[in-house]
Amino acid sequence: MTKPLYFLLLLTLLLTPLLHADEPTLEEYLFQYDYAARWDMKITSRELVGLLQQDKVQFVDIRFAEEHATWRMGFGLHIPLPDLPRQLHRLDPDKLVVTACPLKDRAIIAMTYLKTKGFNVKYLSDGMLGLAEYLRGDMALELTDILPPGDASDHLESFGICPG
Repeated sequence: MTKPLYFLLLLTLLLTPLLHADEPTLEEYLFQYDYAARWDMKITSRELVGLLQQDKVQFVDIRFAEEHATWRMGFGLHIPLPDLPRQLHRLDPDKLVVTACPLKDRAIIAMTYLKTKGFNVKYLSDGMLGLAEYLRGDMALELTDILPPGDASDHLESFGICPG
């Protein structure tokens, strides 16, 4: 190996950990895992809605495309779990990221992965089914101001509300 290549390789090996210092490895995350971390990794639908209203959170639906095409919340990002590593640029590093799926299995996987990438992240503890239950009836009206632009009645219908 030539000296310039050897130097470049050595420099890369030395600087790589410094560039990713805020990204714990899975092993480091597990070594630090305790009861507080167990509590801190979760968020309820009630807490999520409050943070959505304050624009302090980014909701990420990590279900497969077929599931998302069948039903969705009407807000947040859709990034299927297998695409998450290629879609990190879509996430806002300045906000709390909340991962969600119908129950919580894939959301926990996504949360753990994002934690190792340095994101402030939680998973929706009651899942998207719990969120849909929480948003029944007039509770859905709490989120109408954060919905994307368009006909408000279209968005209300996605919550099961059919205006006049």
